[in-house]
Amino acid sequence: MTTQQMHMNEQQHTQIDIAAVEDFQSRFRGDLIRPDHPLYDEARSIWNAMIDKHPALIARCTGAADVIEAVRFADRNDLLVAVRGGGHNVAGSALCDDGLVIDLSMMKGIYVDPVRRIARAQPGVTWGELDRETQVFGLAVPGGIVSETGIAGLTLGGGFGWLSRKHGFTCDNLRSVDIVTANGELVTASKTENADLFWGIRGGGGNFGVVTSFEYDLHPVGPEVMAGIIFHPLYAARDVLRFYRDFTAAAPNELGSMAVFLLAPSAPFIPEAMWGQPAIAIIACYVGAVEEGQRVMQPLKTFGKPLADAIKPKPFAAQNAMLDAGQPAGLQYYWKSEYLSEISDDAIETCVQYAAGITSPHTRVALFHLGGAVRNNDEADMAVSHRNTEYVLAINNGWKNPADNAKQIQWTRELWTAMRPFSNGGVYVNFLSEDDGTRVRAAYGSDKYDQLVLLKNKYDSSNRFRVNQNIQPATL
Repeated sequence: MTTQQMHMNEQQHTQIDIAAVEDFQSRFRGDLIRPDHPLYDEARSIWNAMIDKHPALIARCTGAADVIEAVRFADRNDLLVAVRGGGHNVAGSALCDDGLVIDLSMMKGIYVDPVRRIARAQPGVTWGELDRETQVFGLAVPGGIVSETGIAGLTLGGGFGWLSRKHGFTCDNLRSVDIVTANGELVTASKTENADLFWGIRGGGGNFGVVTSFEYDLHPVGPEVMAGIIFHPLYAARDVLRFYRDFTAAAPNELGSMAVFLLAPSAPFIPEAMWGQPAIAIIACYVGAVEEGQRVMQPLKTFGKPLADAIKPKPFAAQNAMLDAGQPAGLQYYWKSEYLSEISDDAIETCVQYAAGITSPHTRVALFHLGGAVRNNDEADMAVSHRNTEYVLAINNGWKNPADNAKQIQWTRELWTAMRPFSNGGVYVNFLSEDDGTRVRAAYGSDKYDQLVLLKNKYDSSNRFRVNQNIQPATL
């Protein structure tokens, strides 16, 4: 065989001369994995097992030079490209069929400067790995709520978690990036260098290039915080959510929290009769002094008659990893999301009714509280949008058996449809599923989306980076 068939785009194929692939390999330090490679199936596996794609080439990069070579190879041959960081995005944007995957998962470098309170990390790093290095110094980057999530995708899409009410979105804490643009040029983007690009990558996702290094501000956190989860039976959910609504309205910025519907786990601290039964839980994390956190959380701990109370002093890194086991890699996942300005009584009633139909131990219907420092930046400061949002509705459905896909997707979509009347019209771009491409504009609003199109025209007019929540250039 002298040629290899690859995708130029979603409709066209091209034949790549094997000699060109071998030339690429000769200038590439990492592994170039083809379909006949013994690690191919492992390399194309990502967190969401519903995504089953077969790239023609997987380029496992070791550093920025490899990324440059991969982007230039794709540009010379007009190839379909996907970029993999942590591989945790529910839409499966880490993979493509018959194209080139630029795999960053081996790029794990982390540097922490505890004096200047700055961290620099490569794009294959996960939040758990970053926490491990920063918490040595009692510092943290505001990240997500699942430690196995990659820092790259979460940061580029905005990013929120337990620290957001105190320190804003993840991208609010981004100081600079090194990024390979569509023409294979490595540039730095910050507030003072390529500032327009820096504006776009903070919330605009992977539309403008491949980030090879992130530089973040660090903040004092922990290492021990007051945090954990408290469970109530489903029949108490209406009262619990009304309480939660009032509790969050008066919450200090140090308190990050969410209310979540789920099946009660088979945990020793939960009554055995409740195992596998629908329940509502409140998960909270106070990122100030533990003693003050105990005072702030006292109303939460004394409300109603909880099934179990596991809120206590604990390491911040443990809090950031506590949800990992509930949504492990290798299951079928399908998500829907909306932004809410409030939790109305009608929204509560809708959630409670659908929560009774949860059948999988890996299903979560969450209402995450935002506000606080998220509002400190002006809406025009960067691409991330909807800073006035008070809550994020996340219908995160997961299950084991692919035979249940149609049933579980239908349940998710029905709940989402029923909740849409309560939306403020926005949506979190990182929670969009593979069939949500038409909703990308809603993640930014029309005016900001149009600004992003202009930026896309400048930095990626051929839409090389389109296997993502895509902002299509006006030139196409």
